[in-house]
Amino acid sequence: MSGVLNSVDQRTNLVGENRLELLLFSLNSRQIFAINVFKVKEVLKVPVMTKMPGSHHNITGVASLRGESVPVIDLRSSIGFPPVRGEEQEQNLIITEYNRSTQGFLVGQVRNIVNTAWTEIQPPPKTTGRSNYLTAITHIEEEGQSHIVEIIDVEKVLAEIIDYDVSISEGILDEDLASQMIGRNVLIVDDSSTARNQVKGTLSQLGLNIIECNDGLEALNLLKSWCDEGKDIYSELLLMITDAEMPEMDGYKLTYEVRNDPRMKNLYITLNTSLSGNFNEAMVEKVGCDRFISKFQPDLLVQVAQDRLRDLLSG
Repeated sequence: MSGVLNSVDQRTNLVGENRLELLLFSLNSRQIFAINVFKVKEVLKVPVMTKMPGSHHNITGVASLRGESVPVIDLRSSIGFPPVRGEEQEQNLIITEYNRSTQGFLVGQVRNIVNTAWTEIQPPPKTTGRSNYLTAITHIEEEGQSHIVEIIDVEKVLAEIIDYDVSISEGILDEDLASQMIGRNVLIVDDSSTARNQVKGTLSQLGLNIIECNDGLEALNLLKSWCDEGKDIYSELLLMITDAEMPEMDGYKLTYEVRNDPRMKNLYITLNTSLSGNFNEAMVEKVGCDRFISKFQPDLLVQVAQDRLRDLLSG
């Protein structure tokens, strides 16, 4: 089953080219769901699991994989689907790495991998409401028919199971900078409303004003409109914090476009993503981000904002 995945080296070549690969699967329904292949470590038949008394109701149990205890999340129940009826239904386990942790997602049939462009990935229709568990949708062609693929907001699923604390540790805040922070603008770019709220909940404690965009293209258009109006980007924004994976334009392409516009080429950009740390360090250097943070680390977010302000004040 793990053979459904390509090598990491092959997949990383897509990132930075505004392309991605999606692992398609079902939840024992007609709908097709997907997650980014780069988040996937392996795909397995369901192993023996140990029940954990008192655990979250969406955690099926814990699996031991090569000496590591991995919590297994029932993805079907996590996004509000009714329980599967019948033992004959196919089940598989997708092992993923998000936000510096490993977890397994219990799914139905694992279908295949598709290679697509972020420009083909669209936000979910607004009519789906705020309570949906999707970050985006796309379409695939199979046997002459077009099928909708729904891309799961895994960060929202995890946030409902894991309590992400936005409090700031003692000693992190620089009191000498406190008054200088108040009212300064930070642009947050992320397709996950959960991720945006986590960053907003952290930085708002500093008195920073948060501006939100849902994807890289929306952010780029906003920045260009400010430039066209004659605004000084460096006066408008303390920094921009962007996710890597987003519909229409990813964070790497966004950074590339900003760096190639003379009006905003020196905007301070921090990549804040749940993707692999080592890989992103290389991508940060390639496209020209100033900092990289693995989600979700409130203290590091505060440090980045404070370091940026110190640089401005000393410059």
